[in-house]
Amino acid sequence: VQLQASGGGLVQAGGSLRLSCSASRRTFSNFVMAWFRQAPGKEREFVSDISQSGLRTYYEDSVKGRFTISRDNAKNTVYLQMNNLKPEDTAVYYCAAGPRMSVVAQEFDYWGQGTQVTVSS
Repeated sequence: VQLQASGGGLVQAGGSLRLSCSASRRTFSNFVMAWFRQAPGKEREFVSDISQSGLRTYYEDSVKGRFTISRDNAKNTVYLQMNNLKPEDTAVYYCAAGPRMSVVAQEFDYWGQGTQVTVSS
């Protein structure tokens, strides 16, 4: 599965961005999809994931109530709507595909190239 993330950019604190991640395979609906992020000098951290059907979602505590993950299996695409962005959200955001819901990066088999999100104060 090849994943292509897009939608990053520079935004002021309090602003919004929507990230997209498109997958190359028609078996997209077989995969749990996730978003991770990595800030400079820090380890990659879990942000959110969504089940194959889209009925189950899970969020890291710091983004709950601000970020929303969704997917469109007909378009082989997963989204991350990010509202009320904060400077601490600044990172490279990666989408990932794997067989099960998890917060552990090693559980995911396929990764996109990352998209930069920068939030200015």
